[in-house]
Amino acid sequence: MPVLFVGHGNPMNAIQDTVFSTVWDALGPRLPKPKAILCVSAHWLTPGETRVSVTAQPKTIHDFSGFPFPLFEQQYPAPGAPGIARQVLDMVDARRIIADDERGLDHGAWCVLGRLLPAADIPIFQLSLDYRLAPRDHYQVARQLKPLRKQGVLIMGSGNIVHNLRAMRSDAPPYDWAVAFDGKMAEFIDRGEDAAVVNFKNLGEQANTAHPTWDHLLPLIYVLAQRDEADRVHFFNTGFDLASISMRSLILTGC
Repeated sequence: MPVLFVGHGNPMNAIQDTVFSTVWDALGPRLPKPKAILCVSAHWLTPGETRVSVTAQPKTIHDFSGFPFPLFEQQYPAPGAPGIARQVLDMVDARRIIADDERGLDHGAWCVLGRLLPAADIPIFQLSLDYRLAPRDHYQVARQLKPLRKQGVLIMGSGNIVHNLRAMRSDAPPYDWAVAFDGKMAEFIDRGEDAAVVNFKNLGEQANTAHPTWDHLLPLIYVLAQRDEADRVHFFNTGFDLASISMRSLILTGC
């Protein structure tokens, strides 16, 4: 299966036809149909442990506020994948990994999948992010997920390569620091320099400004860890929203 990193950005992309969401609409039908989907989202953080959702019928979580009512009406009634999800418990050697039978789908998952795969007929489960782990440790956890690709599981990371909500501004071009960080990450990814992405903090103040917290970059690390030598990188949605959010997305595929 291919591997996806999707810059999800504003939750309104779920219900508005934007330059970003219309690309998701077009991409979905071109993807091979997976047996299941594993989503690693920036919006499920579990400090001190890693959790795997084994829910049979995950609920749609509206984990935001201040948006129009129609967004809260959205549902993504895809079934869970408890059987495959429980395999992850044996695959991953983490400090503490736990089966979670209550977790639903956060907006990092359903806002994107509602456009990519609107039929909601493919089983889905999520893996949480232990925010106490260093980025290099997340990469090691992610490498252990690689066998899922051969089982027909589509692994999707959902976050943003630049994500600074405090710097958002409407109707304005992206900041120079945002363009620079996004461009540097794209170069690293294109050249297969995963270690440089994992060590993004080496970019100093530029990295700190692009990610005051780095929850939205961690899903990218999970995607890059799935890379095989035969994979090619294809970027899409290479623009910015609200000046400080990179929507750059990518697909890794051997085709």
